[in-house]
Parts: sequence; C-alpha cells; structure tokens
Amino acid sequence: MKAEHNRVISVHYHLTGKLDNEAEELIEQTNEQNPFVFLFGSGGVLEDFEKNLKGKQAGDSFDFHIEAAKAYGASNDEYIAEVPKEAFFVEGKFDEERVKLGEELPMLDSEGHQLQGMVVEIGDNHVVMDFNHPLADYDLHFVGSVIEVRDATPDELDHGHVHGPHGHHH
Repeated sequence: MKAEHNRVISVHYHLTGKLDNEAEELIEQTNEQNPFVFLFGSGGVLEDFEKNLKGKQAGDSFDFHIEAAKAYGASNDEYIAEVPKEAFFVEGKFDEERVKLGEELPMLDSEGHQLQGMVVEIGDNHVVMDFNHPLADYDLHFVGSVIEVRDATPDELDHGHVHGPHGHHH
C-alpha cells in the first residue's frame, strides 16, 4: 500500500535543522516504538513533507530537505510583542515560576485564539514575547523510513486526524 490521500502513514525519522551558515542541529528524533503518525492529505503536516513521502511504502527510506521558505517561513518582527507585565500576574504578583527566559507559554490573542509564545526578555514593566514558529528560518533535513501505510478509518476521515496508538485520543 502506498502513501497517498486518506491513508494513515507511520514514519520514524531524524530531523535536523540549519540556520543560514550554521551547522545542522538535531531538532527531533522518532523511532519505531514512538513513530510520527499522520493522515495523508488532511493538511496536518508540511506540504513538502507529504510530497516527499507520496508513493512510499512500508520499508521505504527517505532523505530530503525542505527550505525554510517552504517549511515554517522566515521569522517576522511583527510577531514579537511587548506584553504588559500585569498580564502575567497571579494573585497580584508576577509569576516568576512560569515566566522565564526561553519558556514557551500559551497565550490568547485579541480574538481568543490560542498562541504559543517564547519569553525573550523580561523588563521592568513588560515581557517581550516571540510568537514566530520555533522553526522559522530553519532549513529542515528529514532522514528516516516508512513503518506502515494503512487506509484511514471512516472516523479518522470524518475527524481529519489519526485515532488510536500514536494518534489522537478522544
């Protein structure tokens, strides 16, 4: 069975990333016991990730690059915001336990959508948050193999994601 639309694909890979002229660094590594499992064609993964896996079968290996522009794009200064320090108060006091440099924090935008932001600066009256994707600016390199390809169940197709082991649980 080949990787294509409406199939559940299980892969393991070694993902490295590179910023400009820097050396590649390990970003993520999966294995056969803890694979990455996704519904092909559901829009849940990078378009070029699917393109490079299309037609692969269980046992096939892969080794491909995705440029930053086709992965998570370039970082954007407009996604860096100064947030009043009061937004991080708990019971009238600044939350020093959670709000630390380099920490990713869930936040809500003005329309109530959840965002992940990284604390990049803590000032006297504000906290600077970076809402760019953590892999913005990275050229990605995936090396791995396909573990399994199967037809998606009607429930998985209806919900748009994988159920069961290594997938979403309701």
